[in-house]
Amino acid sequence: MKKLSLFLFSLFFISFSAIAQETKKDEKKVQQGHTDQNKFRQMKDVLATPNDQHTASGAPGHQYTQQKVDYKMDIRLDESTNKIYGDEHITYHNNSKDALEYLWVQLDQNMRADDSKTPLARSTGASEFITPGNFKKTYMGAKKGFGYHIELVESDGKPLSHTINRTMMRINLSKPLQSGETFKFRIKWNYKINDINKDGGRSGLETFPDGNNNYTIAQFFPRLAVYNNVEGWQNMQFWGRSEFALEFGDYEVNLTVPADHIVEATGSLQNEKDVLSKEQRKRFEKARKSFDNPVMIVTQAEAEKNEKGRATKTKTWKFKANKVRDFAFATSRKYIWDAMAVNINGKTVMATSLYPKEGNPLWEEHSTRAIATTLIEYSKLTFDYPYPKAVSVHSERQGMEYPMICFNFGRPNPDGTYSDRTKRGMIGVIVHEVGHNFFPMIVNSDERQWTWMDEGLNSFVEILAEFKYDYDLFAKNPAKEITRYMAGDQSNLSPIMSQGDYVKQFGPNAYTKPAAGLYMLRKTIMGPELFDYAFRTYAQRWMFKHPTPEDFFRTMEDASGMDLDWFFRGWFYTTDVNDIGISKVKPLYLTDKPGERIKNIIASNPRAKAYFEGLGDLVYITDKKEDAKPDAMNKYVDGQEVPSYIYSVEFEKPGGLVMPIIVELTYADGSTKRETFPAQIWMRDDNKVTRVFASTQEITSIVVDPDFETADVDTSNNSWPKKEGDKFDEMKQKNKN
Repeated sequence: MKKLSLFLFSLFFISFSAIAQETKKDEKKVQQGHTDQNKFRQMKDVLATPNDQHTASGAPGHQYTQQKVDYKMDIRLDESTNKIYGDEHITYHNNSKDALEYLWVQLDQNMRADDSKTPLARSTGASEFITPGNFKKTYMGAKKGFGYHIELVESDGKPLSHTINRTMMRINLSKPLQSGETFKFRIKWNYKINDINKDGGRSGLETFPDGNNNYTIAQFFPRLAVYNNVEGWQNMQFWGRSEFALEFGDYEVNLTVPADHIVEATGSLQNEKDVLSKEQRKRFEKARKSFDNPVMIVTQAEAEKNEKGRATKTKTWKFKANKVRDFAFATSRKYIWDAMAVNINGKTVMATSLYPKEGNPLWEEHSTRAIATTLIEYSKLTFDYPYPKAVSVHSERQGMEYPMICFNFGRPNPDGTYSDRTKRGMIGVIVHEVGHNFFPMIVNSDERQWTWMDEGLNSFVEILAEFKYDYDLFAKNPAKEITRYMAGDQSNLSPIMSQGDYVKQFGPNAYTKPAAGLYMLRKTIMGPELFDYAFRTYAQRWMFKHPTPEDFFRTMEDASGMDLDWFFRGWFYTTDVNDIGISKVKPLYLTDKPGERIKNIIASNPRAKAYFEGLGDLVYITDKKEDAKPDAMNKYVDGQEVPSYIYSVEFEKPGGLVMPIIVELTYADGSTKRETFPAQIWMRDDNKVTRVFASTQEITSIVVDPDFETADVDTSNNSWPKKEGDKFDEMKQKNKN
């Protein structure tokens, strides 16, 4: 066995010699002023300095604080004018250590006001054709009357000084609000509801040919902005894309709507007997015990009958929600309504869906079941879902999330038929939007600043949940699918760590690239066990709190015991790509004769001669086939089969990212072997590295990243001998099994 170790030493000697030569080359580069950037340097230059609120481990510190905002609201929907009237009483709790001179309130509906700057911030060109309606809207300054009409702002019955700056309103306090104090004030307002199909928007109404409306209402009330020790006041203007930073609080909301409407909203319904029929309440009790199939609360036949009338009276639905960061609701007389119970570690959570007949049969078949799968799978990877329900509401062109309720697209053809694409899109958006309950409705990151912290993390967990719901329908390889985007024109790319309004190619940047990166971390770099523990730790540390990117990066390292700075720096802070290939394969052979280089070393250096003589018997390795002697090792290995086929493989890295090298070796008998070298193999040379492979039979092919796990943008250099091939279908089947 000692002699076999000497054989391995010889292999390493070759590799060491190559490294030494490359080191000399690197030193020469330094002397000439050419240095490679160290991809493994720590991220202290880009991460915020830890403090006693956001610690170096990524956990909330002992001085961590956050504000609390409670709302009591009376909301009235006027269906005849499509206006919402609101009267809200706000209690602001200053839990910070600071005295606040003013409060900032978000007025998101002002984004579409007649004097909004949002349309002016877009670069537009002239089209060769245009509809008269769009011409009027674009060039004739048609006014629509959108945006808030603030009726009053007061405290203790007295007018309260305030200043409106487009989508933000500053409440001017008469004296600073001290730490530990509360401030109560009232805002009364109204606004005209936008048509989501004509005017766009994340909430609004959809009008059906029968004259009925589907109201999916959110961002509808003035909401307090976040104040913390990271940003101070998060009072960036709302330009329509980057979403919302909000405080947690308790809500009591009275929703007054036409009496024939069905309503769902954030929170628990407080007055079932006042708004639901006896039969509906009976069905709901049955649903609370049905964990396998949804129970119809309002059937399609009942909804179709209901939509033909127009109530002149109103009903008030009362909802209460604790520890939520927002409130939204949906209301219409067209709704079919179903519900089922979901078991989350012994706790019953209700999954419910509202949809007009235009959504069937697709919605009846899948919506509530998709909610249940989402709650179960997300809870496994994060924390047990803490709210009493999750609601999916159908709207033709929406995909938007709020605490306990979301609005989702996916509509079959008029005859009820639908394609796999429609089905996949509908289930996918439900899983995604329901999943947002976890990120950012509970793990409450700053969406206005860092879109990827909610969209990217959520899109990653969404992939795993979709696999559970229907693997064949959702089978995909996120790492492979992101390569087209990453390999694109660099001038049209942004680092993930860019403020959301300034991101180019928003979807891939904020959703799919972060998700693909986390998928690679879990599958390839960290492994599910380490990744899942760290990811769950992050989620549980920051549930109902405000994390920063640093908190995520640091927690993933802190809880896994892995240095991931190289990955986070490259994947999140740059637009570099991964491209690893095989640049050279050199067959080597065993021999009992020293090569010319060793002969020269021994002849010219007495110390080297003494060293080699002290080693005793040696077996040599040569690249000259004519000197090969396959049995040179036989007498030293006690009958073991000697690997007589040896290959020196040089890997190149034209791409800027560092990644593990995954190698698949195929042997003459058709068998294969995988070898994974960690990303740290590139620590001393960012351009090329060498590995030696020894085998008892001929290696017929070598492939880098055979299952497309590392987002390699160019696979033309991944094979030896050079060949084309795609093992994606094989990989899908392997993952399924």
